[in-house]
Amino acid sequence: MAADNDEVCERLIECFRLKLQRYIMVEQVLDHIHFIEPEVREQIKQKATTEGDRSAVDILIGAVLKKPHSPGWFTAFVDALLHSGCEHAADYLQQNLPKPEVEADNDCCVRLIEILYPSLVDMKTDEVYPHCLAKTLLTHNDAEIIRAEIQNRGPKAGARELLKRIVKGRPGWISEFLDILQTTGHQELYQLIRGPPDCDKQDEKLPSLKGEPTGNDITMEEDPAAAKSHNSPESMDIGNTEDPQDEAADLYEGVSTESKQLSNSLEPSNPDGTNPAAAGSPENDDFDLRDYQMEVARPALEGKNIIICLPTGSGKTRIAVYITKKHLDCRRTEGQSGKVIVLVNKVPLVEQHYSTEFSPLKPTYRVERVSGDSQLKISFTEIVKNNDVIICTAQILENFLERANKGEDEGVQLSDLTLIIIDECHHTQKGGVYNHIMMRYLKQKHKNRRLKKEQKEPVPIPQILGLTASPGVGGATEIKKAEEHILRICANLDASRIMTRSLGEYKKEQRKITLTIEDRKEDPFGDVIKKIMKDIHAHAQLSPTYDLGSQNYEQWVVQTERKAAKEEDQKVRVCAEHLRQYNEGLYLSNTIRMCDALSFLNKYYEEEIKRKTNPDEEHKIQMTETERFLFTLFRDSKEKLKELADNPNFENDSLSKLRSQVLKEFSSREEARGIIFTKTRRSAIALSQWIQENPKFADIGVKASHFIGGGDQSVVKPMTAAEQRDVLNKFRKGDFNLLIATTVAEEGLDIQACNVIIRYGLVTNEIAMIQAKGRGRAEDSSYAVVDVKNSGVAEKECVNEYRIDMMNKAIDKIRALKQEDYDKRIIEFQIQAIMEEKVRMVKKKQKVMKNENPSQVKFSCRGCNEPVCTGEDIQVIENVHRVNVTPQFSKRFIRRENTTLQGRLLDYETNAFIACKDCGQSWGTMMLYRGIECPCLHVKNFVVTVKEKTLSKCTKWVELAVKFPAFDYAEHASLMVESSDDETE
Repeated sequence: MAADNDEVCERLIECFRLKLQRYIMVEQVLDHIHFIEPEVREQIKQKATTEGDRSAVDILIGAVLKKPHSPGWFTAFVDALLHSGCEHAADYLQQNLPKPEVEADNDCCVRLIEILYPSLVDMKTDEVYPHCLAKTLLTHNDAEIIRAEIQNRGPKAGARELLKRIVKGRPGWISEFLDILQTTGHQELYQLIRGPPDCDKQDEKLPSLKGEPTGNDITMEEDPAAAKSHNSPESMDIGNTEDPQDEAADLYEGVSTESKQLSNSLEPSNPDGTNPAAAGSPENDDFDLRDYQMEVARPALEGKNIIICLPTGSGKTRIAVYITKKHLDCRRTEGQSGKVIVLVNKVPLVEQHYSTEFSPLKPTYRVERVSGDSQLKISFTEIVKNNDVIICTAQILENFLERANKGEDEGVQLSDLTLIIIDECHHTQKGGVYNHIMMRYLKQKHKNRRLKKEQKEPVPIPQILGLTASPGVGGATEIKKAEEHILRICANLDASRIMTRSLGEYKKEQRKITLTIEDRKEDPFGDVIKKIMKDIHAHAQLSPTYDLGSQNYEQWVVQTERKAAKEEDQKVRVCAEHLRQYNEGLYLSNTIRMCDALSFLNKYYEEEIKRKTNPDEEHKIQMTETERFLFTLFRDSKEKLKELADNPNFENDSLSKLRSQVLKEFSSREEARGIIFTKTRRSAIALSQWIQENPKFADIGVKASHFIGGGDQSVVKPMTAAEQRDVLNKFRKGDFNLLIATTVAEEGLDIQACNVIIRYGLVTNEIAMIQAKGRGRAEDSSYAVVDVKNSGVAEKECVNEYRIDMMNKAIDKIRALKQEDYDKRIIEFQIQAIMEEKVRMVKKKQKVMKNENPSQVKFSCRGCNEPVCTGEDIQVIENVHRVNVTPQFSKRFIRRENTTLQGRLLDYETNAFIACKDCGQSWGTMMLYRGIECPCLHVKNFVVTVKEKTLSKCTKWVELAVKFPAFDYAEHASLMVESSDDETE
């Protein structure tokens, strides 16, 4: 009987989930619930802090509903709501439901407070909140929080907390609040809410807001899944923004955010499905696709695996949302649960899909997102169980599929999922993470065939939907090879068809221009750098045959440095390192300003001199004759380089062409918005500074910012996810109208519709070209390519045009195949892929079996060749970080603080470099792992010898076939405690 009661209570909570989201104050409720595990409590609190109560309530409800239930769990939950001041939420679970008209009026009052918020925050909060406490509009806990906000951040911060809390009370709170405003002398605010004294007040209730949705057209009792209020008080959950004006704007817009998202996502006037004028509503679940969108979606709606190949901006993601909704609706109608996972290959795309494209599903279905930046990845298994749509980076899913496969924990099974959507699916090849996931799928699919033959029950596998603007040709030079490349991608995704179609009347044609450059008549700045490089060649007795500043020279320098490190030739190795920097300087002077190239070289030499200085002054770092020669060489040329860098007469022609193109586009358009794609992070930052410092750009209204990647593999400080979001938001709002970006902005990101696209010295393959051109979604958009010396972009652009034409013809040939012929070729490629995977796994096992004994591996400093440690000293943290915590190792290095390196992750942080005590060569970073300092080694900084044989190349730990033991945290921590006890005694 108890189980029956539990089921009724569970259904009751699910029925009123949306109401609970509106009226629960999470942290206060948690203080009164004792059956939720501590780690889950922390997770809920973290969610409330970062995303507000509404998101946190979802996790809270999931924890409350988690089975097995403890005795009296439902009563305990209701009591917690009552004791924490969430009586209105408790009313719904006790079925003390307000009348529909009362609920509608309450929603209307909340909406009114939201609209008048910018004025209401100016109240004298310290006078108002005691009266609210006395009238029981606030709890004592509420009052303490408001009082603390007033003391710490001022009366406006306190007002925000007060308003956020009172709107969650039982209906009728508005009358009490009005009385309090009158009592405390806030007559203007009283009249602002109540209306002027001469208004019609025959009815004591506040008048309804004409034209404003109340959210009660469909009540929870009639259709709990469809009910959704636009004017949710959760929009009052403002967070901790610094600028109250910004908060007011966010609050006001937040009231109808989902309505706006529906308008933008589901009522298109453009090919990508945007139309700000046509407002949708969460209750309106159905929406139409354009004819070409419906045509490509149809096989997926029938449950088939397909690839949708449409140009960027034609609404692929919108089609995916439509398919997702129909898939979930269909399964729900059949009495089955649906589980959709959306895979992306970049962290920013997770948040984008969650907050925009897939947000229209949220009123009816539970949507959550998880990425490497999210703490939710710890509980990914539970996230999958408790949500209908999960948006995540592909690596997260792969990690949990592998955990289930190894039996480490429950993990996630493919059979748990009913639909997988793979964004940018052209990456499903060459051993990428998409490929790993799909290989599991293909193995299970072919295993199911055997099970069916044996008359056994097959394991369920999900439907697959791939999205891409271009599958590319894989470097093919003829249509047959291009066709094979695309068929392999179709096979990897188990696609029954590749769906594509002409956009017809919706297609936008861009104006395209290629700007070629002329060589400088004079390049004295470059001549000085080349003379320095030739002097270094003479000093190290090197004779390169490649042009200085070219890509070929760069490759030669890298190979020379590796060879010298292996042979312990420090003179050549150090010279090669410096030559690489000068070659980069030449590239920068040909791409951006000479002063940027000089700044780069200056910074490098400052860091090198700093590296040769011991911060402790206890031990002098050695400097070789070659290093002195190199430092002197730069010092003697520095003034001459500075003089030349300041002379605008020697500017490169590429920069002149770029300036002319930007000025032309922005001065000839009523409203210009554009992106300049460039090769490196350094050039993106420098070009942004160049535009910001040039008054000619400011005169025509150009407002520029750089936009670069978030990975830390570059020497240039990466952008954090928050910084990326901030730049994109400002770009959308018009605070910036020109982005200078690396390739991170090419693929997938929902960049505001642009009418100016410029690729500056950057051309890769045909896929990137299509992606970059696709950023120009606005009418009358232009696409320009600016050549850069030694880049060959003009020629590459022509080759890519040819490859795109070849790709389109190959797709047409594939679509013309008879279905049985297509299926036959797909199965052949799949069997071949499975066999190749088996061969790889055998080789991998053999490699593991051949793992070298750690004692046979020796590490020497790359800077001075002095022995550092052996493999026996190294341990591994989280299967990633190689650390050396031996006492003898700690005597070999010095520590250098570096604030730009600080990065706090889940269990550890890094905030310093470690370097050789003798020569200053960097060795890695100092990690703080669960309170223990662990020197973390980067193998690229060492010369590695295995069984007395020096490896010529070892830049990543995965290239070293050695299995190091896992770091024993408990043992090391206990040794540290014993050591500190001994020191105390």
